[in-house]
Amino acid sequence: MTQHIGIVACSAEGAALCYKTICVEGADLLGPHAHPEISLHTHSLADYVACLDSGDRAGVAELMLSSANKLARAGADFLICPDNTIHQAMQDVLPRSPLPWLHIAEVVAAEAAARGYRKLGITGTRWLIDSEVYPEKIEAQGLDWLRPTDAERDETSRIIMDELVQGVFRPQAVAAYQRVMERMKEKGCDAVVLGCTEIPLIMNDGNSPLPTLDSTRLLARAALKRAVTGTSGR
Repeated sequence: MTQHIGIVACSAEGAALCYKTICVEGADLLGPHAHPEISLHTHSLADYVACLDSGDRAGVAELMLSSANKLARAGADFLICPDNTIHQAMQDVLPRSPLPWLHIAEVVAAEAAARGYRKLGITGTRWLIDSEVYPEKIEAQGLDWLRPTDAERDETSRIIMDELVQGVFRPQAVAAYQRVMERMKEKGCDAVVLGCTEIPLIMNDGNSPLPTLDSTRLLARAALKRAVTGTSGR
């Protein structure tokens, strides 16, 4: 019997991609059309943005815990959050959580180490880039990392919040990310973290100057493996 996956969602596009990946790829492990039981809860994205804009990490944690408690009552066995940015509140969430979590940055950093990468470029919202969510987990794997410049952070964060989370995908956005990733490559990065769960909707190994670490699908696959086998390792 598979475990019940609880998804603490934040933005629609990232959560939808994570959910779809679990459902579609579940068939590879469980047979045609099969996937584990999944429940999803999300508060309004506006509630999260208000907390992020005001630097209210405790408020972010309360929203996440509210979802976690509802998912626990729905019967979930463990939780995932297909949103990198709000993982900055995870240290406040874990001590009070009713269920265990898979941490998206831990999953990505472990995959990077397993693939033999040495230095990772980090992309995502300004809130994420300014945080230690990825540096801490990357360094725990013995790897190096690089953040975008201030100007790059402003542009890529604008694309995420004004376009990608709204389901708007433009060639200009792809070009902007390609420029950032090309500079990261010049600075010695050998892979790039798609550290916003919407970025994989426009960037992939086919159009990126660097190999990509798709945080959305990597988290979905880790959750799927845990639900089926009881572990989230490779």
